[in-house]
Amino acid sequence: MTAIDVFNGDADGICALLQLRQNKSGSGQNNQLVTGIKRDIQLLKQVSAQDGDYVTVLDISLDKNRDDLQRILNHGAQVFYSDHHFYGAMPEHPNLTTCINTDSDICTSLLINQYLDNSHYLWAVTGAFGDNLNHSALILATQHQLSSIQFEQLKQLGILINYNGYGADIHDLHFHPADLFKQLLPYNNPFNFINDSQSVFQKLKNGYDEDNKNISNLSSEYQTDKVALFILPDAPWARRISGIFSNELVNRYPDRAHAVVTYNKQGGYLISVRAPLNNKTGADDLCRQFETGGGRKAAAGINHLPTEQLDMFIKQFSQQFTNN
Repeated sequence: MTAIDVFNGDADGICALLQLRQNKSGSGQNNQLVTGIKRDIQLLKQVSAQDGDYVTVLDISLDKNRDDLQRILNHGAQVFYSDHHFYGAMPEHPNLTTCINTDSDICTSLLINQYLDNSHYLWAVTGAFGDNLNHSALILATQHQLSSIQFEQLKQLGILINYNGYGADIHDLHFHPADLFKQLLPYNNPFNFINDSQSVFQKLKNGYDEDNKNISNLSSEYQTDKVALFILPDAPWARRISGIFSNELVNRYPDRAHAVVTYNKQGGYLISVRAPLNNKTGADDLCRQFETGGGRKAAAGINHLPTEQLDMFIKQFSQQFTNN
């Protein structure tokens, strides 16, 4: 039997898998890891599974992986699928077990925390903070009586893990997400990772702090009282910071929707969209109107928008959140 772990390379996907693998000490050490940059979501294309294999899928849209999921199931593999993105019609198959919820206040790390009955809740809090679900993370942190200092530490860690997942390709990242997962796996307690001088925590923090300096002078390309759109320079730092910048904007202006545009290597744009924090809906509906778009209600994106479609996107972006 081959065990294969397929997971989004952001904080939510990594922290969800950490909970599952740490729940059974020593298990999963030899599992195949399939992951990539945050926007690399059609990961099941990379999976070849046969009868008797077990595939765990975390934090990638079922809708975007439907055909490959069906292929894997038809070949006899068992699949456990947990996610919070739009999934469309749910496949019915005896080999498929799902843990899916698209509510705007939940993420895969929180779903796995429920599945495991809070056995590794510190990583769930970290993953939720990384996915910018600050309110949900604080609720869980408060339930377990974490101090304000502790949840600020987990918030920072979640942001750093999430930051590492953004880029046009793996070369933009500080660490391949599979390698970062392996670095984190020995730490059942994330505070030990934060405080370990031998861990990669400080390298992540230094990279984030350096990139974050560049956004202080950015101004919007298009703005109304309901929406704002920013176009970042064609540079690795801009691609790395784009998602975190999107989250910072929506936290700073909770009644406004935001789009952050970066250049991709296909000669077009990569777009991150955040619905208003006070009305977390509509981001996925907007992005699914474009060929490479998808996501969830509060946060979504488009992997490749041709340059000539930017004006059309701005118009639809404004209409979506002005009328929402």
